Amino acid sequence: MLTPTEANKYKVLVVEDDPMMLELICTRLTLAGYQTLHARDGYEGLDRLRDAKPDAVLLDINMPRLDGFGVLRQMKTLGHLPRLPVMVLTARNQSSDVQEAVKLGARDFLTKPFDDQRLLARVSRLVRPAPARPAAAGPTSRMI
Repeated sequence: MLTPTEANKYKVLVVEDDPMMLELICTRLTLAGYQTLHARDGYEGLDRLRDAKPDAVLLDINMPRLDGFGVLRQMKTLGHLPRLPVMVLTARNQSSDVQEAVKLGARDFLTKPFDDQRLLARVSRLVRPAPARPAAAGPTSRMI
């Protein structure tokens, strides 16, 4: 997991319609050092994406007006994916939901309820840049 100093470099948008769950997630991330933003539904989440330019998104599936799948579709259309990592948070734990979220561009999926340590470990993994892959040796490369 990231230290609070490392975490402070990252801005995380939490899109969640349940006020208690939203407060819990934002508080936990803030205590771990992350900068947090929030939105209470999918449309507000899309507005925040455009205005705040977060480093990662935690996205609930079941929301009024525009659900998490709709947000992922819009993010894909607007070109936010795959550069912006998204973790889906939901009480639904059906394999079809996981498959749909991944198909739409989510990088991770965490079911509610979850413990703080699991949430923080997954967010830490979500915001870290992927390690650079070494360039493959081409057919004209030679060992000296």
